[in-house]
Amino acid sequence: ARAHPLSGIQQTCAQIQISVIFIVMEHRISSTDLARRLGDILGRIRYLGDSFVIERSGEAVALLTPLPSGSAATVREGLRAWAEAGGPDASFADALERVGAADRVPGDPWVS
Repeated sequence: ARAHPLSGIQQTCAQIQISVIFIVMEHRISSTDLARRLGDILGRIRYLGDSFVIERSGEAVALLTPLPSGSAATVREGLRAWAEAGGPDASFADALERVGAADRVPGDPWVS
């Protein structure tokens, strides 16, 4: 039996979903605090799985998060999975056309 053509994409989505769980458990620190405590922060990322939103002047500018524990796919593996997924689904394009044709500008929600 042939695997479903989206199985590779579904696996990638599952990996992304796992990463999102870590992002929810994040700490906010200033760039100055990061500079002063870089070794400690990197240790917490590596060994505890902590994530940090780095702020400068109160504005979030970066996210430090652990790398996925699994090995990353190579470009060659990604291209192979794409090729094995098969051609585009013509019915999907038709469905997008139907959605676009049915789309209407919303009315004024304040009109009673």
